[in-house]
Amino acid sequence: MATAYIVDAVRTAGGRRGGRLAGVHPVDLAARSLDAIIARTGIDPTAVDDVIMGCVTQAGQQAMQVGRNAVLASKLLPQSTPAVTIDRQCGSSQQAIQFAAQAVMSGVQDVVIASGVESMSRVPMGSNATFHMKEGLGHYKSPGLDEKYPGIMFSQFMGAEMIVKKHGFTKDDLDRFSLNSHHKAIAATNAQAFANEIVPIEIETPEGPAMHTVDEGIRFDATLEGIAGVKLLSPEGSLTAASSSQICDGSSAVLVVSEAALKAHGLTPLARIHNLTVTAGDPVIMLEEPLFATDRALQRAGMKISDIDLYEVNEAFASVPMAWLKHTGADPEKLNVNGGAIALGHPLGASGTKLMATLVHALRARGGKYGLQTMCEGGGVANVTIIEAL
Repeated sequence: MATAYIVDAVRTAGGRRGGRLAGVHPVDLAARSLDAIIARTGIDPTAVDDVIMGCVTQAGQQAMQVGRNAVLASKLLPQSTPAVTIDRQCGSSQQAIQFAAQAVMSGVQDVVIASGVESMSRVPMGSNATFHMKEGLGHYKSPGLDEKYPGIMFSQFMGAEMIVKKHGFTKDDLDRFSLNSHHKAIAATNAQAFANEIVPIEIETPEGPAMHTVDEGIRFDATLEGIAGVKLLSPEGSLTAASSSQICDGSSAVLVVSEAALKAHGLTPLARIHNLTVTAGDPVIMLEEPLFATDRALQRAGMKISDIDLYEVNEAFASVPMAWLKHTGADPEKLNVNGGAIALGHPLGASGTKLMATLVHALRARGGKYGLQTMCEGGGVANVTIIEAL
């Protein structure tokens, strides 16, 4: 089977809800990352066989095929470039990478852009469901689904709290993990560790035009006392907003190509894709599936967790990567080395390609060989992607 290569991976700096990126339409926000990947790689735009874009809340400004609209809003891609929008919940753009790699590995396509976007300021999370419910247009839970899961309202938050209890974590454990996420993000920002992955976005501010280049969610003054003092999300629980991923605006993109395309276009790859795995399990505890998906991915790749040099495990809630560490026995010093979604934000559909941008650049900066990315997803699904830096 042919090999799929990553030529480049980019992301915008995260924007807080109602923050610096809130003035940018999500179609234009997505187009900025698409244009950046074309400009940085120098690929002929007409050579792009497809654009696969992850987006979770496909409503309002993200409705009507946001991926195709982003291509049409692009300054560099021609209107002849196809595009598709996919939803695998938080793993949407990680699945976009895997679909792109599958297309290349099968020989069907040679140049594919995997990408993602989410403006959580402009299109509130869940509004594609709640709007219809409020209008009396029905609920996503069908009679057949309710028969199998009677009276259960699937909740990522409740799943995260179930993980806390199942794995015996304390609130202090969660708070300390969250503080560490901010500390790593602060250190990475100060060291310019994100310089190779962030696409500057021109924005309007009260002071005039500016470039958005720094993740807005990082608490540069974060303290354990401050995090510990944040109100519990549930009186009986342990999680708070401070130990949960931040609502975020952003876009990201990864260029995936075949060996033939490397030669034809004179491209230099950053990494090759080593393994693609997706699994599904319990939809109630839901967010625990990355543990078992990682087991499956390592088994299929013939690897051990110690063979991996860096891990990106999405910090949807602090309990998820903590449980992943406990289950896999992975080295915590290799986990989310530049901080995670607790500090940097989780722009839903954009997070998969966002994490890949961070992983591939961090792996190369440290001289590592193998990187593993995994993401918990609504419905009890999880993707795992293993890459080899070149």
